[in-house]
Amino acid sequence: MPPKRRTPELNEAAQLSDQLRAAGYTKRDIARIINRDPSLVSQFYTRHKGAAFVPALTHVLEAVQVGGITDIDELTALAAPHITRRTTADGTRARVRTKAVLITPTGTGTGRAGAQAITSGSTRLRPLIAEAARRGLRLAFTVRMPKTSYIHASGSRTDSPGIRRDVIQRADHTEERSYGSATTGGFDAIDFARRVDDASGDVTAAVRQWLVETGRIHPDAHIAHLEIRTWRRF
Repeated sequence: MPPKRRTPELNEAAQLSDQLRAAGYTKRDIARIINRDPSLVSQFYTRHKGAAFVPALTHVLEAVQVGGITDIDELTALAAPHITRRTTADGTRARVRTKAVLITPTGTGTGRAGAQAITSGSTRLRPLIAEAARRGLRLAFTVRMPKTSYIHASGSRTDSPGIRRDVIQRADHTEERSYGSATTGGFDAIDFARRVDDASGDVTAAVRQWLVETGRIHPDAHIAHLEIRTWRRF
Protein backbone atom coordinates (compact mmCIF):
# COMPACT_ATOMS: atom_id res chain seq x y z
CA MET A 1 0.00 0.00 0.00
CA PRO A 2 1.27 3.48 -0.79
CA PRO A 3 2.07 5.56 2.29
CA LYS A 4 -0.67 7.84 3.47
CA ARG A 5 -0.20 11.48 2.65
CA ARG A 6 0.20 13.64 5.75
CA THR A 7 -2.36 16.38 6.15
CA PRO A 8 -0.49 19.70 6.33
CA GLU A 9 -0.66 21.26 9.76
CA LEU A 10 -2.77 24.39 9.78
CA ASN A 11 -1.07 27.64 10.64
CA GLU A 12 -2.42 29.89 13.38
CA ALA A 13 -4.51 32.06 11.04
CA ALA A 14 -6.21 28.98 9.61
CA GLN A 15 -6.81 27.53 13.09
CA LEU A 16 -8.43 30.78 14.24
CA SER A 17 -10.50 30.88 11.05
CA ASP A 18 -11.65 27.31 11.72
CA GLN A 19 -12.86 28.34 15.18
CA LEU A 20 -14.77 31.26 13.67
CA ARG A 21 -16.26 28.94 11.06
CA ALA A 22 -17.32 26.58 13.85
CA ALA A 23 -19.09 29.59 15.40
CA GLY A 24 -21.12 30.01 12.21
CA TYR A 25 -19.03 32.39 10.09
CA THR A 26 -18.06 31.62 6.50
CA LYS A 27 -14.71 32.31 4.84
CA ARG A 28 -16.43 35.23 3.12
CA ASP A 29 -17.57 36.59 6.50
CA ILE A 30 -14.02 36.32 7.83
CA ALA A 31 -12.73 38.15 4.76
CA ARG A 32 -15.20 40.97 5.42
CA ILE A 33 -14.14 41.17 9.04
CA ILE A 34 -10.47 41.63 8.13
CA ASN A 35 -11.37 43.78 5.09
CA ARG A 36 -9.68 41.51 2.58
CA ASP A 37 -10.66 39.38 -0.42
CA PRO A 38 -12.08 35.90 0.38
CA SER A 39 -9.31 34.32 -1.70
CA LEU A 40 -6.79 35.44 0.95
CA VAL A 41 -8.65 33.51 3.66
CA SER A 42 -8.47 30.40 1.47
CA GLN A 43 -4.72 30.95 1.24
CA PHE A 44 -4.49 30.66 5.04
CA TYR A 45 -5.12 26.96 4.37
CA THR A 46 -3.39 26.39 1.04
CA ARG A 47 -0.36 28.69 1.21
CA HIS A 48 0.04 29.19 4.96
CA LYS A 49 -0.57 32.93 4.69
CA GLY A 50 -2.24 35.12 7.30
CA ALA A 51 0.35 35.70 10.01
CA ALA A 52 -0.32 39.45 9.91
CA PHE A 53 -3.99 38.81 10.75
CA VAL A 54 -3.48 36.59 13.78
CA PRO A 55 -3.82 39.44 16.35
CA ALA A 56 -7.03 40.65 14.68
CA LEU A 57 -8.50 37.15 14.38
CA THR A 58 -7.60 36.40 17.99
CA HIS A 59 -9.34 39.58 19.15
CA VAL A 60 -12.40 38.83 17.01
CA LEU A 61 -12.66 35.25 18.26
CA GLU A 62 -12.48 36.47 21.86
CA ALA A 63 -15.21 39.02 21.12
CA VAL A 64 -17.42 36.25 19.72
CA GLN A 65 -16.76 33.62 22.39
CA VAL A 66 -16.48 35.81 25.47
CA GLY A 67 -18.21 39.05 24.60
CA GLY A 68 -21.06 37.48 22.66
CA ILE A 69 -20.61 39.93 19.77
CA THR A 70 -21.94 38.48 16.51
CA ASP A 71 -22.54 41.43 14.18
CA ILE A 72 -20.02 41.42 11.32
CA ASP A 73 -19.80 45.23 11.16
CA GLU A 74 -18.98 45.39 14.87
CA LEU A 75 -16.38 42.63 14.50
CA THR A 76 -14.85 44.47 11.54
CA ALA A 77 -14.49 47.60 13.66
CA LEU A 78 -12.89 45.57 16.45
CA ALA A 79 -10.46 43.88 14.05
CA ALA A 80 -9.28 47.02 12.25
CA PRO A 81 -6.89 48.39 14.94
CA HIS A 82 -5.17 44.99 15.17
CA ILE A 83 -4.36 44.63 11.47
CA THR A 84 -0.85 45.76 10.53
CA ARG A 85 0.84 45.80 7.16
CA ARG A 86 3.48 43.08 6.75
CA THR A 87 7.12 44.16 6.47
CA THR A 88 9.79 43.33 3.91
CA ALA A 89 13.19 41.79 4.70
CA ASP A 90 14.69 45.23 5.34
CA GLY A 91 11.92 46.15 7.78
CA THR A 92 9.94 48.54 5.57
CA ARG A 93 6.19 48.23 5.17
CA ALA A 94 5.27 46.02 2.23
CA ARG A 95 3.18 47.42 -0.55
CA VAL A 96 -0.31 46.03 -0.97
CA ARG A 97 -0.71 44.33 -4.33
CA THR A 98 -3.90 45.52 -5.97
CA LYS A 99 -5.33 45.32 -9.44
CA ALA A 100 -4.79 48.45 -11.49
CA VAL A 101 -7.77 50.75 -11.73
CA LEU A 102 -8.20 51.72 -15.35
CA ILE A 103 -9.28 55.34 -15.73
CA THR A 104 -8.18 57.01 -18.95
CA PRO A 105 -6.68 60.52 -19.08
CA THR A 106 -10.12 61.80 -20.12
CA GLY A 107 -11.60 60.32 -16.95
CA THR A 108 -13.43 57.40 -18.57
CA GLY A 109 -13.47 54.27 -16.46
CA THR A 110 -15.71 51.25 -15.88
CA GLY A 111 -15.92 48.61 -13.16
CA ARG A 112 -18.36 45.73 -12.75
CA ALA A 113 -19.29 43.40 -9.91
CA GLY A 114 -21.21 40.17 -10.40
CA ALA A 115 -23.03 37.96 -7.93
CA GLN A 116 -19.96 36.72 -6.07
CA ALA A 117 -18.40 40.17 -5.68
CA ILE A 118 -21.76 41.68 -4.70
CA THR A 119 -22.00 39.45 -1.63
CA SER A 120 -18.62 40.68 -0.41
CA GLY A 121 -19.56 44.32 -0.86
CA SER A 122 -18.24 44.92 -4.41
CA THR A 123 -14.98 46.04 -2.77
CA ARG A 124 -13.16 45.75 -6.09
CA LEU A 125 -15.08 48.86 -7.18
CA ARG A 126 -13.95 50.94 -4.22
CA PRO A 127 -10.57 51.94 -5.74
CA LEU A 128 -12.34 53.07 -8.92
CA ILE A 129 -14.69 55.32 -6.95
CA ALA A 130 -11.84 56.62 -4.77
CA GLU A 131 -9.72 57.48 -7.81
CA ALA A 132 -12.70 59.14 -9.49
CA ALA A 133 -13.21 61.25 -6.36
CA ARG A 134 -9.53 62.18 -6.26
CA ARG A 135 -9.75 63.39 -9.86
CA GLY A 136 -13.05 65.20 -9.32
CA LEU A 137 -14.90 63.04 -11.85
CA ARG A 138 -18.57 62.31 -12.35
CA LEU A 139 -20.02 58.84 -12.12
CA ALA A 140 -23.09 56.81 -12.97
CA PHE A 141 -24.10 53.28 -12.14
CA THR A 142 -26.28 50.45 -13.40
CA VAL A 143 -27.93 47.95 -11.08
CA ARG A 144 -29.69 44.68 -11.79
CA MET A 145 -32.27 43.27 -9.41
CA PRO A 146 -35.64 41.51 -9.46
CA LYS A 147 -38.38 43.62 -11.07
CA THR A 148 -40.40 43.50 -7.85
CA SER A 149 -37.56 45.27 -6.01
CA TYR A 150 -38.18 48.54 -7.83
CA ILE A 151 -40.84 50.92 -6.60
CA HIS A 152 -41.47 52.75 -9.89
CA ALA A 153 -42.58 51.15 -13.15
CA SER A 154 -40.09 50.48 -15.94
CA GLY A 155 -39.11 53.64 -17.77
CA SER A 156 -40.58 55.95 -15.13
CA ARG A 157 -39.10 59.44 -15.39
CA THR A 158 -39.35 59.67 -11.60
CA ASP A 159 -37.05 56.68 -11.24
CA SER A 160 -34.29 57.69 -13.67
CA PRO A 161 -35.10 60.93 -15.53
CA GLY A 162 -33.79 61.25 -19.06
CA ILE A 163 -32.44 57.72 -19.46
CA ARG A 164 -35.58 55.64 -19.92
CA ARG A 165 -33.92 53.83 -22.81
CA ASP A 166 -31.44 52.26 -20.37
CA VAL A 167 -33.97 49.88 -18.80
CA ILE A 168 -33.14 46.29 -19.76
CA GLN A 169 -35.49 43.45 -18.85
CA ARG A 170 -34.05 39.95 -18.61
CA ALA A 171 -35.49 36.47 -18.91
CA ASP A 172 -34.74 35.67 -15.25
CA HIS A 173 -37.24 38.36 -14.15
CA THR A 174 -34.51 40.78 -13.20
CA GLU A 175 -34.20 44.24 -14.64
CA GLU A 176 -31.24 46.55 -15.24
CA ARG A 177 -31.68 50.24 -14.65
CA SER A 178 -29.12 53.00 -15.06
CA TYR A 179 -28.81 56.04 -12.82
CA GLY A 180 -26.89 59.04 -14.07
CA SER A 181 -25.29 59.67 -17.46
CA ALA A 182 -23.05 62.16 -19.23
CA THR A 183 -26.21 63.73 -20.69
CA THR A 184 -27.90 64.27 -17.31
CA GLY A 185 -24.66 65.15 -15.50
CA GLY A 186 -24.36 62.05 -13.36
CA PHE A 187 -23.27 62.15 -9.74
CA ASP A 188 -20.35 63.69 -7.88
CA ALA A 189 -17.77 60.93 -7.29
CA ILE A 190 -16.65 62.68 -4.10
CA ASP A 191 -20.12 62.29 -2.61
CA PHE A 192 -20.28 58.60 -3.48
CA ALA A 193 -16.77 58.01 -2.15
CA ARG A 194 -17.97 59.44 1.19
CA ARG A 195 -20.98 57.15 1.10
CA VAL A 196 -18.72 54.14 0.51
CA ASP A 197 -16.47 55.20 3.40
CA ASP A 198 -19.53 55.55 5.65
CA ALA A 199 -20.49 52.00 4.66
CA SER A 200 -17.06 50.70 5.76
CA GLY A 201 -15.98 50.19 2.15
CA ASP A 202 -19.08 48.23 1.12
CA VAL A 203 -19.91 49.63 -2.32
CA THR A 204 -23.02 47.46 -2.68
CA ALA A 205 -24.43 48.78 0.59
CA ALA A 206 -23.65 52.40 -0.34
CA VAL A 207 -25.43 52.18 -3.70
CA ARG A 208 -28.33 50.27 -2.20
CA GLN A 209 -28.70 52.86 0.58
CA TRP A 210 -28.85 55.67 -2.00
CA LEU A 211 -31.55 53.82 -3.93
CA VAL A 212 -33.58 53.30 -0.74
CA GLU A 213 -33.12 56.89 0.47
CA THR A 214 -34.27 58.30 -2.87
CA GLY A 215 -37.37 56.09 -2.96
CA ARG A 216 -36.37 53.94 -5.92
CA ILE A 217 -36.25 50.45 -4.39
CA HIS A 218 -37.80 48.58 -1.48
CA PRO A 219 -35.71 48.31 1.72
CA ASP A 220 -35.34 44.52 1.35
CA ALA A 221 -34.15 44.72 -2.28
CA HIS A 222 -31.13 42.65 -3.31
CA ILE A 223 -28.69 43.90 -5.96
CA ALA A 224 -27.58 41.11 -8.31
CA HIS A 225 -25.19 43.08 -10.52
CA LEU A 226 -23.51 46.48 -10.29
CA GLU A 227 -21.58 48.58 -12.78
CA ILE A 228 -19.86 51.91 -12.11
CA ARG A 229 -18.91 54.32 -14.93
CA THR A 230 -16.85 57.51 -14.64
CA TRP A 231 -16.06 60.48 -16.86
CA ARG A 232 -14.70 64.00 -16.68
CA ARG A 233 -17.21 66.82 -16.92
CA PHE A 234 -15.93 69.49 -19.29
